[in-house]
Amino acid sequence: MNTPIEPNRFVLEPFESERFANLCGQFDENLRLIEERMAIEIRNRGNQFELVGEPEQTKIAEQLLRRLYREAKSSELSPDTVHLFLQESGLEEMANPVATASVALRTRKGMIRPRGINQQAYVKSILEHDINFGIGPAGTGKTYLAVACAVDALEREQIRRILLVRPAVEAGEKLGFLPGDLSQKIDPYLRPLYDALYEMLGFEQVARLIEKQVIEVAPLAYMRGRTLNNSFIILDESQNTTLEQMKMFLTRIGFGSTAVITGDITQVDLPRGTKSGLTHVIEVLRDVPGISFTHFKPKDVVRHPLVQRIVEAYERFDSQAEKKSSDERNNGNA
Repeated sequence: MNTPIEPNRFVLEPFESERFANLCGQFDENLRLIEERMAIEIRNRGNQFELVGEPEQTKIAEQLLRRLYREAKSSELSPDTVHLFLQESGLEEMANPVATASVALRTRKGMIRPRGINQQAYVKSILEHDINFGIGPAGTGKTYLAVACAVDALEREQIRRILLVRPAVEAGEKLGFLPGDLSQKIDPYLRPLYDALYEMLGFEQVARLIEKQVIEVAPLAYMRGRTLNNSFIILDESQNTTLEQMKMFLTRIGFGSTAVITGDITQVDLPRGTKSGLTHVIEVLRDVPGISFTHFKPKDVVRHPLVQRIVEAYERFDSQAEKKSSDERNNGNA
């Protein structure tokens, strides 16, 4: 006969009605989200809680609720906020407290704290290595955190300028002729980088820094022949570089510089038959000292929960298609 699991009981103090309402959300939507994502049952009478489920899960849920209650004192909680905190609450983080030691990046608009093991490891690698690769699906914070590290280094005067680099490759569609000067032509491709900069520094400050060339837009095709010293260089969407372009970019790095190369090897937009420079460089530089690789997984996605499920569904589909293709080739050779 199975012994009933003892509920986890605790009290959130001090009790403040507005703060508590903020924690629970409209019609308890925040609590229901935690129940659904962590496969537990939350019962409460006021600030007295009882969590029913697997002991490890209820322990993590208690810590999560205590963190959210502290957060509820100073900021408005929404399901999106709860989702982001849930990203940090998994068993991996509990089992590996060293990996989640606090890392914070300073920007003009406030502090930015990486979420979860992989984001923490990614930022630590950027702070410790001159060349860093962030590889994984959309929504895992690769580009955003790279920009945050660049802004932090600029604010601390560790670097003199930030370079934003991206291959101008159309994402599966023909855009035709783009009007304007060189910067205006590639601006649409750099929009995610600009958005992050605006959030961290403000629109006017970014405009001033671009005018002074402290922040520079550098098309990948125009990097040849340059040596970049005392700079923070971000190459975004690097899965769309060719082998030659990737080698050329990596050999531009000068003294006092940090480079971050981000990309998703499942979203290559190069012409059919052209091998991605990012896929190739993973094999070539895997064991080279001084270079870091951080691989993000679907569980690291910090956008809407559906984005994580979409990424996972595509991975399953691609895996099954690859297996089916392999089976057909093997049967044909039999």
